[in-house]
Amino acid sequence: MQIENSQQNLERLIQNQHSLLESIPEMVLLVKDSESIEYMNPSATDFFGDLCHQSIKGNSSSAQNIRSLLNIVAKTVQDNTIGSTLESTFKEHHLEYTLAPFHGYKGDSLFWFFIRDLTETKSQFEELSLFHTSIETILSHKIHELKESERTRRSLSKELNSLKEHLKDRPEEGKMVGSSRGLTELRDMVFQVAKSDATILITGESGTGKELVANLLRESSNRNEKPFLKINCNTINDSLLESDLFGHEKGAFTGADGKRKGKFEVVDGGTIFLDEIGDISPRMQASLLRVLQDGEIIRVGGNSPTKVDVRVIAATNKDLATMVQSGDFRLDLFYRLNIINISIPPLRERIDDIADLVTHFVRRYRQAFKKEISFFPQSILDRLMQHDWPGNVRELENVIQRAVLMSKNNTITENELIFDLLPGEEEQPQQRNYLQQLDGQPLKSIISEVEKDIIVYVLEKNHGNVVKTVQQLEIGKTAFYDKLKRYAISPKDHK
Repeated sequence: MQIENSQQNLERLIQNQHSLLESIPEMVLLVKDSESIEYMNPSATDFFGDLCHQSIKGNSSSAQNIRSLLNIVAKTVQDNTIGSTLESTFKEHHLEYTLAPFHGYKGDSLFWFFIRDLTETKSQFEELSLFHTSIETILSHKIHELKESERTRRSLSKELNSLKEHLKDRPEEGKMVGSSRGLTELRDMVFQVAKSDATILITGESGTGKELVANLLRESSNRNEKPFLKINCNTINDSLLESDLFGHEKGAFTGADGKRKGKFEVVDGGTIFLDEIGDISPRMQASLLRVLQDGEIIRVGGNSPTKVDVRVIAATNKDLATMVQSGDFRLDLFYRLNIINISIPPLRERIDDIADLVTHFVRRYRQAFKKEISFFPQSILDRLMQHDWPGNVRELENVIQRAVLMSKNNTITENELIFDLLPGEEEQPQQRNYLQQLDGQPLKSIISEVEKDIIVYVLEKNHGNVVKTVQQLEIGKTAFYDKLKRYAISPKDHK
């Protein structure tokens, strides 16, 4: 009687276990010796198909599924991670699984294989992450659309500024900032042509960011790991420029004591950026045409050509077509340069980018000047969007740099908003606020403030170049470094 009761209890436990395995939503499999699948609950069968006691040989879908699952089991046993919660992929699904040992009554080495399909959960997390990275743009558009009171705009702007500090998706230094349609189309065109080796001509007004476009072209090209040189054609004497670009032979001119390679030979296989191409002389135009047309250069004082493989990116703020008509620029060189023209729209034609650029520059100079700027009123942003910006992005950067430097607390006000003057313009009333802010301070403090501002301004204009700044200010290098130390100014912050 006792044996009969024990047998009934055992059958009841087995039945309960079977009912439990059949009803749970997780997938449960019983694997024997990492060689075959002995049991699958309905959830597992619905997902993988019925794989019990089937052969792992052949190319059928079932055989492939069995091999994939048994490989996961074998790897888990080999890595000694039995009992841990692990992740794997099955076709396009993201799975979470646990392997538990189970000894059969015949002494078989069995494993319970518990599996959960996390594909939908992972997709939801990715969508949430995408939404998080887009929240900055959403809030920006809302601020532009709302026509509420100044108190409401301030609250939203403060919230936006606070969020910007915590979002990780910040533009890297040297990247084009903005999300306007014009800039988006510009980026699309850059990515479309970057992989080719075609010569690119970048045109646009001064201060629009032609060098940034050249950088993006090179980084997106197949030559991104090859040499990259930038030449400003209007800062080098014409004869020196020719020698610098194409090299010279020994004795080609006074001081040419030996043979020297030019930039085109040094950068062979890579990319060269010729800025201000509209300023080169007719002689240089002819030499450059030979490179673009025949892929070869002739050193100054030499006769034999040298083959080079260099991709040329050129830029100018001049109207080369007009220069061709006036005879100042060769027509054949213009056609060679203008195979693909990337025209950068001026800032006044992409007002939607101003908010992004302001945030970018405030972040940069807040860190450079160690200022705690956390609020930028909507009224100030509105005024910036109404300005014509003849100096484009460079002018906007100067205005924000000056505003951050002059701010006395965590807010930029109208007093700090000073626009650059063009030659012949009269001083704007806002620029007198600079002296008003210094009113009441000792003369020594006023002189120090002005001296510091001038050093920072000239350094920024020279992109952190100490030698050029020292020459322009006509000050000794030792004295200049003393002043940098006194005012805690780093030239690296202004490159």
